[in-house]
Amino acid sequence: MAYVIAEPCIGTKDTACTDACPVDCIHPKKDETGHAEAEQLFIDPVECIDCGACVPVCPVSAIYAGDDLPENFAIFAEKAKTHFGR
Repeated sequence: MAYVIAEPCIGTKDTACTDACPVDCIHPKKDETGHAEAEQLFIDPVECIDCGACVPVCPVSAIYAGDDLPENFAIFAEKAKTHFGR
């Protein structure tokens, strides 16, 4: 299951995770349309290869493996799917 960016990212949007991702599945990046307006970053659940490279670079510990996502953050998995139209 893909990784999920949860509530701690809201308002932070640190893009260290986008630089660490080997498959370019975390959006919106700083140079992409919609970054300024976005509340948080999202991981594309289809494109994510479950490598975990994004986890240790997140300064607010907002990234979880889908299977380890705390129940109170479950909505963030759905938000990611909606963001990418899945």
